[in-house]
Amino acid sequence: MATSFSSSLRGGRRRKFKSEINVVPYIDVMLVLLIIFMVIPPANSPSVINLPRAEKSALPPDDYIQIILKPNADLQMGVNGKNPRAVEGFPNRAALVARLRELHADNPDMPVMISGDKDSKYDDVIQLVSEAKRLGINRVGLATK
Repeated sequence: MATSFSSSLRGGRRRKFKSEINVVPYIDVMLVLLIIFMVIPPANSPSVINLPRAEKSALPPDDYIQIILKPNADLQMGVNGKNPRAVEGFPNRAALVARLRELHADNPDMPVMISGDKDSKYDDVIQLVSEAKRLGINRVGLATK
């Protein structure tokens, strides 16, 4: 019995296991990844749009019909050139298109220049270009700075 007693004294100490997970290395790796993704810019930035550049023509037309489009205002149209005429206001697009049809019937070679404000809707400008093309006007341009 003495032998069993002495062995129990020697082997009586048992080692405790730690049941905790050391998360410090994981936090270090995550911080490095976070810094990498913050420093590297995205390849495709959706806010950047490559717009075409407009060049001035060598010889602008002498007379043209100018349509002025402003947001939250009546549509305006006038015949500009060497002798500018009074600018007319139109409450809606149908009235403007009817007057444009009359001006085009009087002078079919007169070009149309659309001056859209930078705050006006892109769709409104495109609709005006489309209406002018439907009337048979071949030279439709956009005014730029």
